[in-house]
Amino acid sequence: MKLQKKTWSLLIVAVFLCTAVYTYEIKVKQQSQIKSNDNKLFNFTEEDIKNITVQIKQDTLKFQRTEDNKGYWKMTEPKQGTANDATISFLINLLVTGESDRRFTISTNQQKDYGMNKPLATIEVILNNGNKHQIVLGNSDFNDSFLYAKVDTNNQDTAELIISLVSKNYRYAIDREIEEWLEINESSNRSENIDIDLKK
Repeated sequence: MKLQKKTWSLLIVAVFLCTAVYTYEIKVKQQSQIKSNDNKLFNFTEEDIKNITVQIKQDTLKFQRTEDNKGYWKMTEPKQGTANDATISFLINLLVTGESDRRFTISTNQQKDYGMNKPLATIEVILNNGNKHQIVLGNSDFNDSFLYAKVDTNNQDTAELIISLVSKNYRYAIDREIEEWLEINESSNRSENIDIDLKK
């Protein structure tokens, strides 16, 4: 009888411990998910995006999803042609999955300190429902690990701005020659046409 009581006691303790561990893991998972959602720059999917505009240096590049909506993109400005799938996908993935490492508030007269007076680039996204989102990329942070960025500043107080630290991959995604945004065969055809015209 004593053995049975001891066995039941151990069983109850084991069930209690398993329940406690399971509850803890669920709670940690939920907290992690909430934190991840809070850190996200935008809350839209790749399928939600209709148009993308990239302003970098003196160039304004515009891209539009093809009407068949099969994931293909075309450049409409400054040239027209099929967008390079790898290049445009890299940028879109950053926009959809990008997170902020940290956020802090500055006054509007401090924007110059973070490169917002002459930004590296401005990326604007128009969704299928007509909503617009924007990210403005500024200088690198003090140890060159992240870029300073303003996200959807139209919704912010004019006296203060929220600055986000974002991945340097944004720089790698957009700092390209215009031809790199086009499919290779189209870029080659353009070069061949130029050579033919010059020979004439």
